[in-house]
Amino acid sequence: MFDLISEMSNYAFMRRAFVVTTILSASVAPVGAFLVLRRLSLAGEAMAHAITPGVVIGFVTAGLSVMSLLFGGLIAGLGVAVLTAYLARNTILRSDASLASLYLIALAIGIFILSAAGSAVPLKSFLFGSILGVDDASMILVSGVATVTLMTFALILRPLIMSTCDPVFFESQVKRPWIVDQGFMFLLVLNLLAAFKTLGTLMAVGLMILPATAARYWSGTITAQLGLGFIFSLLSCWLGLTLSYILPETPSGPAIVLVAGAIFVLSALFGPLGLRGQFSATTKS
Repeated sequence: MFDLISEMSNYAFMRRAFVVTTILSASVAPVGAFLVLRRLSLAGEAMAHAITPGVVIGFVTAGLSVMSLLFGGLIAGLGVAVLTAYLARNTILRSDASLASLYLIALAIGIFILSAAGSAVPLKSFLFGSILGVDDASMILVSGVATVTLMTFALILRPLIMSTCDPVFFESQVKRPWIVDQGFMFLLVLNLLAAFKTLGTLMAVGLMILPATAARYWSGTITAQLGLGFIFSLLSCWLGLTLSYILPETPSGPAIVLVAGAIFVLSALFGPLGLRGQFSATTKS
């Protein structure tokens, strides 16, 4: 084991991959935990598609520039989030139906622009990640997003917990409750964009949700779920990278998500709030 670790550390791209996934784990863990607690797990997947037209426009106009893709995706994602909230508050449609409608439209627009522009090959690798090819700009981006995410959570954690546990009471006590919701959606979009050059948008959703759902099987408290989510995310990244190194034909992003999936299955089977806990409670009764 120590020989394997020493061997991997000899390669600069592996060192970068371990560092950037560690930072990414710290950033996506709280986002994933509250996606699960707020029953918005599928919203993460929807937002991953919703940012597609912005990313495509950024790619078509400026190539694989990190900043152009970041701003394009951020504008598209926040636009969908704000419009979803507006429709949910002012029309008969609920937020889930509004989000589903808007992300499908956004995805279709992105595919249309991509087809009209021609080459999709470079963007395809960008969407699905290139964790072993992370450059300095991408590392700075991930580090900056992690800093913003953790600092923002430090500011909105208490109101976010309150709005998650008792939204009716929270809305009765706060003049603008939508600020917390939109702030959380901003962090979701920001972390999806930060994951482009590492896991890719689609794989990033897996890293957000799977460790958080696995942590849910081990504890009923929010703080414990946040800590366990980070640990499970970190284990998924490190073990996934090691697996892809041992098996060179295995892509790193899917390997990380598959390890996260294995942790989820084990947690569902053996966690105290999973199937084992339910079986024990049934046996005692």
